[in-house]
Amino acid sequence: MKQWLAIIESSVLAMALLRLISGSIEVTAALFMLHFNDAKKALLINGMLAFVGPTVLIVTMSIGVLSVANELSFLKLFFLFLGVGCILIAVFK
Repeated sequence: MKQWLAIIESSVLAMALLRLISGSIEVTAALFMLHFNDAKKALLINGMLAFVGPTVLIVTMSIGVLSVANELSFLKLFFLFLGVGCILIAVFK
């Protein structure tokens, strides 16, 4: 296992770990919704999840962009940030 982890790029490992943590939070929230069995509490939990998703998206995208920034042209970086901006506008509006 140690050799396998040594092969993986540190930025990819960080991004994957963030996604695993995010997924664990989502599953835990679903279990809490089932446990409480109340629509008001489920909406409250879902509201908290609305903050987690975009935050994880921004952090993982930032890690990925920083790791490949020296390989991309400014035009490609511009379009990448424009795309992320469009996603965030869609999420928050």
